[in-house]
Amino acid sequence: MNKTETKTKSAKKKVAKKVAKKKEPKVKKLFGPDIYKRDEHGLLKNVEYHFNEDGSVDWRSMIKPKFLYPNKGWFDMRGQTVPTSIDGLKDNQLLIMLGGIKDLARLRGFHSVSFQTNSEPDYVTSRCLISWTGNYESGGDHIHYEDVANATADNTDDFCYKFLETIACNRAFVRCVRNFLNINIVGADEIDKSNPKDEKNRSSGSKTTSNAPITPSALLKSKSEAKYGTDSFESFKDVLRELWTSGTYINEDVKNWSSFDNIPAKEARKLIGIISK
Repeated sequence: MNKTETKTKSAKKKVAKKVAKKKEPKVKKLFGPDIYKRDEHGLLKNVEYHFNEDGSVDWRSMIKPKFLYPNKGWFDMRGQTVPTSIDGLKDNQLLIMLGGIKDLARLRGFHSVSFQTNSEPDYVTSRCLISWTGNYESGGDHIHYEDVANATADNTDDFCYKFLETIACNRAFVRCVRNFLNINIVGADEIDKSNPKDEKNRSSGSKTTSNAPITPSALLKSKSEAKYGTDSFESFKDVLRELWTSGTYINEDVKNWSSFDNIPAKEARKLIGIISK
């Protein structure tokens, strides 16, 4: 073996030795409390946020896909097959789970959540008040925001009917979080889950209408609010447009309606029938 070959082998050994000693950097494991640390803007340090053009947080894009699923009622009303995936679906074609709402609340940050309920036989209203922590969007100030929802014998199924106060509180919490964060996806807990068969199985003697809507237009408003999450007549107009487009309900007088009270009783009953299907 000549000197050149000896030097080459020696160099290879040195290179191999250097490569063998190279170690991958260790990934630092986050300690529990570190996960909840916030920066000077009030945002969680370990979370990648998405923002709107105006600089505010795009909370809609922060919803994890695992908490979303197709709104069966939306597709059933139009005689369409319910998709097996949320890909390509619009916000009004989706529902968000309670877990997704809780996750958003954690991301935003809050100090406290409180409820005030008012119970009548077969009718419970709940007011949810959330004290949100300050962030750059609020100028660092804490914000109090509240919203209201109900659970009644007319908008729950047999299972939920046994837990009206719990259902009302869940609905109020969902509505409070998503309205504060400008989320237009209706919460799964807000949907009217009533079934005509369930109502037949319940004792009619236990029902009261002391707080329930007594006019067709008021009942229509309540039904729309429970099923689609509409919180005003303006948002109900979107439902009317969808019904018109699908050919389910066509009425030239709709353009003259500026509130639920403008809807004739006969037309309100027709719409109630359509929405209740």
